[in-house]
Parts: sequence; C-alpha cells; structure tokens
Amino acid sequence: MKLQAYLSILASKMTRGLLRAVGRGGTDFPGRVAMKFDHQILKRVSRGVTCIIVTGTNGKTTSSRMIEQALTDAGASFFCNKSGANLISGITAEFIDNATFGGRCKKDYALIECDEAAFKEVSTMVNAKAVVVTNIFRDQLDRYGEVTHTLDNIKIGISHSPNATLCLNADDSLVASIAGDYDNPVIFYGVNVPIYQKRVAEVSDAPYCIKCKHEYVYDYTTYGHLGGYRCPHCGYRRPEPAVAVTEVIASDAEHSEVTIAVGDQTYPATINLPGGYNIYNACGTVAAGKALHFDTETVVHSLSAFAAGFGRMEKFTIDGTDMRMILVKNPAGCNQTLNFVTNTTEPAAFVVCLNDRDADGTDISWIWDVDFEQIVAMGDKLTVLYVSGVRADEMALRFKYAGIPEDKMQVIPDYETLMQACAAQDHPVYIMPTYTAMMDLRAKITKLYGIKNFWE
Repeated sequence: MKLQAYLSILASKMTRGLLRAVGRGGTDFPGRVAMKFDHQILKRVSRGVTCIIVTGTNGKTTSSRMIEQALTDAGASFFCNKSGANLISGITAEFIDNATFGGRCKKDYALIECDEAAFKEVSTMVNAKAVVVTNIFRDQLDRYGEVTHTLDNIKIGISHSPNATLCLNADDSLVASIAGDYDNPVIFYGVNVPIYQKRVAEVSDAPYCIKCKHEYVYDYTTYGHLGGYRCPHCGYRRPEPAVAVTEVIASDAEHSEVTIAVGDQTYPATINLPGGYNIYNACGTVAAGKALHFDTETVVHSLSAFAAGFGRMEKFTIDGTDMRMILVKNPAGCNQTLNFVTNTTEPAAFVVCLNDRDADGTDISWIWDVDFEQIVAMGDKLTVLYVSGVRADEMALRFKYAGIPEDKMQVIPDYETLMQACAAQDHPVYIMPTYTAMMDLRAKITKLYGIKNFWE
C-alpha cells in the first residue's frame, strides 16, 4: 500500500478518536482529513466488500436501519454509517474506521446510506451489490433544484454501478423510469393498496408523464405522487412489483401490520414504526434482502425488531413524558409526518424547529406547501404548539396563517427552555425539527438527560 494511503487511514482514525474523546461525533471531519492525503482512499478501503447503497429523497436513514436489522438477523458481518453522515467524507470515514491500517476491511458487508447528490461520486469508488432507491421528491431547492435534477444524479450513480441489483420503488413514476435505461437486474417494490383513509392535502411533485409529458391518471394514491399511476397517452404505467404490500391490516401510534407478497408467497409483517412512509421503507428492505439472496422470512421478521434511526420517529422518555422526534425537511416528508401525528387518538403537544443552514436548505419557502392547517383541525387534541429554531418567527407566521389560536402557540428560541417545557407536558410530545435543529436538539437532550449520542 502506498504511503499516502497509509497516512490517510492513520489521520482519519486518529482524528475520529480525538473527536470522540471530547464528546464530538467525528462522523464527517475524519473523512475530509483522510481525503487530503489520498482522494481515492474510499476506493482502496472498499475493495472486496459487498456494498448495499440506499439513496433517494426521503426514507434513507430508516430504510438503512431496517436493512441493518435484517443483516444482523441473517448473521452477516457488516458495518453501516449509522450516524447518517451520508456525503462522501462521512462514508469514507466509516469505511476507514472499519478497516485495518493496511486498508483491508474487517467486515464482509457495508450498508451505506448515501445522499442522492453525492451518489454520483461515491459510486465511482464503491462497487455496489445492491442499490435501493426510496423515492424522489422536491427537496432543498437551493441545493438540488427540481426533481428531474435529483433523478439525473441518481441515474449517474447507477451508470457507475453495473454490478448492482436495483431495488426501485414501483409507485414512484420517477424512480421506476430508471429501469429502462440500464441493463442492471431490477426488483420493483411497492404498495398495492391505499395507505391512509384520510390524507393531508398535497401538491404532486410529478403530475406529468416522465416519458411524454401528458398528465397521469391514478387508480389510487398512497401519498404525494406515489401510487397506481398510468399515462393514457403513451401507456407508461406503474410496473408490477415483485415485492408488494397487498394489505394494510392496522396502523397505530407504535407500529403497522401489513401483508407482504414476494412472488407467490405472502408474509404477515409487523413494522416496528408507525407511518405510511415506513410501510414503503419496509417493503424496500424486503426487496434488498431478495437482491442479497437472504432468507425472506428472516428479513420480514426483522421488521418487527429494528431500532429507529436518531431523529427518525425516534422515541424517548424524559421525566415521564413520552416524546417522538421526527425529522422534517421538505413538503412531502412533512405532510406524511402530519398524516401520522394529526391522526393521534389522544391529546398531544407539538414542537416545530425550523433552521435555514446549509444542511437544512437555505430556502424555507417549502413551509407554505405543507398542509399545516391539519393541525388546526385537531381542535382540543392539540394541547400546545412550541416553535423554535433560527427561523422561528417565519414558522410562527406560517402557523398564524394556518389558523393556530394564539393562546396555543409559544415561540421558545432557547433549546434548554424548550425541552424543559416539553418535559413538563402531561401528554405525548411530537418534535419536528429540520436537520441542523435536530442535531442541536439531540446534543442538548444528551447533555441534559443522558439520552445516548446520535452516533451510538
């Protein structure tokens, strides 16, 4: 091994060790240090590893945690970027952390959550065995642009992944269109039935045919632009999924019960998280298991046992008050969170923390495309709404226009004061932060209440 590669690995390991020793995550910076010595170090340390890459706009982290549990239950030797550091620097740091000083990976499998914009570069260095694409929605406009730009980034990554089986969401017309452009084996997954009896009002991010630009007709919609789409003009339509949810039996505040069909075989499945979007994440996990030739029954059973990723439906109790933290970052994801939280059967307090730093997206206009009016419709089930974050005033203005009563809304800029107010509640609390707000809140919660660090 070249000296520059050895120095790269040494520098990354030492940097992470020092950062962890002082209580910092060390998830991204060690990779940046490593790449200063050897920009190609990721290619070197990923050789010989069976890699699973999960990408897409929403659901990457939770899908990865589900696949992680499947790998554990299958007895596989693996590592994953559990902290959610999904740019090339964070992925590089994770590979190095699991490699010897000679650059040989200690594990057989690598499960990598990958940012959709970073995928096109990561894929040039990592030889993926399977690529799971969750969905494509309008996200941070200042960073990603329109949905077709995100689609193009993912397609570039797939063009660099000739050995990967593609696990594609059949219900997303953008994702499904990828299959026709490459020779890779494809496993489509999807949901064959509507998920919600009552849905928030949504604007479709892909109302027109990706092939001929005519408007789609839907036989049913699950959420956003996902569902049973078909183009009456050119015939492009939802492909038949090889892995499909055929029935949503029950869904409550803790879990969902569904039936999953894999070929001719059906499996009852309990998904250890609520929310319709997690039904999709579970379905994609079974598709990934199929791509890796794992026992399907083992993978389906693992869905009842996985732990939520930090901030993604993460549940914890502080001073006797149950709380869930649910990352929000774009209209589609936020609307699905509202689909879940506004259908709660008991009174609850809500917290929304809006930041506009680079990792959040500096354009916050997306909050006006979210159906926050559904919170008003909760009536007395909404006990209080706390607003915080760098752009708390703008968020409060949005809630004012939504019709939230002034006596039910409080702006609390200080996170310590905010968490004390949450802990004093007699009912469950749902915390909806953007990314950097989530990171700041998690650090504050860890310091005040001893909840584990986000990278653990």
